[in-house]
Amino acid sequence: MSSHEEKKQNVALSSVVASLLLTAMKIVVGLMTGSIGIISEAAHSAMDFGAAALTWFAVRISDKPADKKHHYGHTKIESVSALIETGLLMLTSIWIVYEAVSRLISGATEIEVTWYAIAVIVISIVVDISRARALKKVAKETKSQALEADALHFTSDIISSAVVLAGLGFVALGIHWADAVAGIGVAVLIARAAWELGRKTFDVLVDAAPEGLSEQIEELVVNAPGVIAIHKMRIKPAGPFVFIDLTISVSRTLPQEKVLAICAGVEERLKAELPDSDITVNARPVVLDSETVTERIHAVGLNHGLHAHNIVTSLAGEHKQITFDVEVDSRLTIREAHDAVTELEEELHREFNEEIDLCIHLDPLNSEERNARPADPENEARITAIIRQAASTIAGIRDVHALKIHVSSHNKLCITLHCGFDGNTVLADVHPLTSRLESLIYRDIPETSRIIVHAEPMNAAD
Repeated sequence: MSSHEEKKQNVALSSVVASLLLTAMKIVVGLMTGSIGIISEAAHSAMDFGAAALTWFAVRISDKPADKKHHYGHTKIESVSALIETGLLMLTSIWIVYEAVSRLISGATEIEVTWYAIAVIVISIVVDISRARALKKVAKETKSQALEADALHFTSDIISSAVVLAGLGFVALGIHWADAVAGIGVAVLIARAAWELGRKTFDVLVDAAPEGLSEQIEELVVNAPGVIAIHKMRIKPAGPFVFIDLTISVSRTLPQEKVLAICAGVEERLKAELPDSDITVNARPVVLDSETVTERIHAVGLNHGLHAHNIVTSLAGEHKQITFDVEVDSRLTIREAHDAVTELEEELHREFNEEIDLCIHLDPLNSEERNARPADPENEARITAIIRQAASTIAGIRDVHALKIHVSSHNKLCITLHCGFDGNTVLADVHPLTSRLESLIYRDIPETSRIIVHAEPMNAAD
């Protein structure tokens, strides 16, 4: 049992004991003196006893964790308990008013004001103040609605006891009808407290969002990095907790890992401000007005599981054309690959919402792992010499190093190497030089099936 759970149960149990003792004292003194004010207070305390016992039971049940049947836990049992207390308070108010009005009409107001009648009311006030403070403190710490309702009961008891005490004072001065009026005053106070408690409890039971919480969440979320807007927000209060279900709008061009990071960031921001919350954040990709043609093609292609590259656009004039390469699984037949790309073309036509010519090159993608072994030393030395000789004929390539030569199961060569360039050379000038080196290697070493050239600035390691 956690410290919060132990505090809640202990303070609830102490309230049960206090209510029981106060009820017993008020009943005895009320019957002995005939005071409707004290009897109404006894009825009020009796209801408080039942409510306190119900609260004690509720906080014990509500602390149970979620299970297969109760996915949101058991915290709403506290709200049910508070609603029952509301009904009990209303019934108490009706009964007190009925008895007080009956006495006023009949004129039966024989009341004996004794020292023990005054003493029981004073004791009641002292006990109620002590219990109300203790309950409010723990209710605030644990955000327990049931304990808050119990604290409200004891607070209303303080006021109603003070009213009864004043009524007894007027009776002692000879104004006997003041006791009945005091009883009606107590009933009004009880009814008002019950109405406020009931309204608040009903809001929780019908899942009404706590006032101001939606605005607080919106301010936190819309200012989070990567979030465009909140598409949907649902808030479900449950006792001291609140369940938040959010769907945020993000750019559709973002990779999945980035979208997950944005959702995690939103959850962290909310958790920091609302620690007693259970948060679920989902993302909804949306089209941005700022998207480029390339970003739009990439986004649509990825939706079809296809990666587009080498995109060239010609959108000026009447004849508009876009050409690009698409990587397609090499194991597909030409018909299957063509059908997959045709679906991509159709969606792109809808995406651009205009007549546009699309020319797509099918680039076979081999996703299977292929094993290779290192070339023997003699063959490696021969191939290395050929590559260095070819590189020496290309102006701009300063250095060739880190050559690695492997032989595939089909006796084809896979060659990797690093080329050094002046650090100020732009990448657009580097790529043609590495492509030229690749061409020379393919020409001079025809058994080569794959070449990977890594370009880097000279002294990159420094």
